[in-house]
Amino acid sequence: MAKSFYSFKKRQKELAKKKKKEEKRQRKLEKKQRKLEAEGLTTEETPDESQDGIETADEPRDDVENPEKE
Repeated sequence: MAKSFYSFKKRQKELAKKKKKEEKRQRKLEKKQRKLEAEGLTTEETPDESQDGIETADEPRDDVENPEKE
């Protein structure tokens, strides 16, 4: 009986899964860009996705204790 290449098959399956996931991510990104372009926005006007919608303030907030003010 022939020896099975389980680890090889498993790795190939994992690579295929990873490739499929990346293609899906690319499709979603392209779809989002087309939608924004249709609305008249450009990708430069959209918030940076790396921040996940978190806005940072240039000045400290008043409702947070700041030991430097004391």
